[in-house]
Amino acid sequence: MINIRIIVFLIFFLLVIFSAHYFIYFSVVRFFSITSPFCKNILLALVFLLPLAFILSSFLTRWQEFFLIRVFYFLSGYWLGLVAYLLMAVSAVWLMVLISKVFGFNINTVVLTASFFILALIISFYGIYNALNPRIKNISVIIPGLADNWQGKKIVQISDAHLGSILSTGFMRAVIEKVNSIEPKMVLITGDFFDSADGNIDTLAKLLNDIKAEAGVFFVTGNHETYLGAEKVLAALEKTKVRVLRDEIIEIDGLKLIGVGYPERDESKDVAVWLESVKEQFYGRPNILLYHSPANAEEIRKKGINLQLSGHTHKGQIFPFGYIAKIVYRGYDYGLHQTGDYSIYISSGVGVWGPTMRTEGRSEIVVITLE
Repeated sequence: MINIRIIVFLIFFLLVIFSAHYFIYFSVVRFFSITSPFCKNILLALVFLLPLAFILSSFLTRWQEFFLIRVFYFLSGYWLGLVAYLLMAVSAVWLMVLISKVFGFNINTVVLTASFFILALIISFYGIYNALNPRIKNISVIIPGLADNWQGKKIVQISDAHLGSILSTGFMRAVIEKVNSIEPKMVLITGDFFDSADGNIDTLAKLLNDIKAEAGVFFVTGNHETYLGAEKVLAALEKTKVRVLRDEIIEIDGLKLIGVGYPERDESKDVAVWLESVKEQFYGRPNILLYHSPANAEEIRKKGINLQLSGHTHKGQIFPFGYIAKIVYRGYDYGLHQTGDYSIYISSGVGVWGPTMRTEGRSEIVVITLE
């Protein structure tokens, strides 16, 4: 069943990408008045080759890891992100053409298209810089009945690092340096630490030993850990000081920490139902829930959770997909949301997936002061 879903997704993905490329091709030929059969054939060939590049590079990174494949993966991912802005650029020019015809004035489509393409490039380059330079995001959360020993303490949430072929050891070392400068009491990792591209999992996992946190480092799996194989990931993490929480509840100095792993393939998991079944272990006591996805926040809110930490959405990562994320997750797409004694923070993630580009929001390390 899962294979059918993957095939259907790939077909849909390719149809959308091919259509976008063809529309850009058609628009470029029209706006730049390209008549040369040779040039048109070259552009048409790119329409068919470029959409396949990212999928091919993704498979190659799983097969082998070396410099040229990483460059190919980076460039194909970058192109995928840039296409979104080229599509918006040519759409804007078509709109200007329509307006010019309605109001009877002439426009220079060559200058206008070139200008929009340059703007698209500038935005995409900013997106690369933004993705590689996560900020520190500070928030404060009130947890009812919090013990004095936790009052005013800082905990750090790291989510969606997606370490692998592009974001790797150098990137994560810089993140850990920032985390350690905060001197957090506890560090919580809410999934997708690894990318579905295999990379050297053991090497990446060992980086977590460099995190300094008095109460420890805790980890729950995300969907990309299941793509890699949760057992493979957990085997790597077992060699580190990180504590992986697999649908379990532990107590740290009077604070209940609840960790729920992302469902494995072919597994169905209702987090709210599971919380109800173990409610007597945490209800009415200060607690924090770690779960990768915020999709079921409304149901979880009713189960006595004080603070839920999630990620997964990337806040859309590339504009305008943030609007889609907001619709899909019913407003729980990013940031701090509070209702009564329940708070949830959805991180945009410290890393990125696919294109090494973020033009929607900022990559972030979340610092939470408990009150």
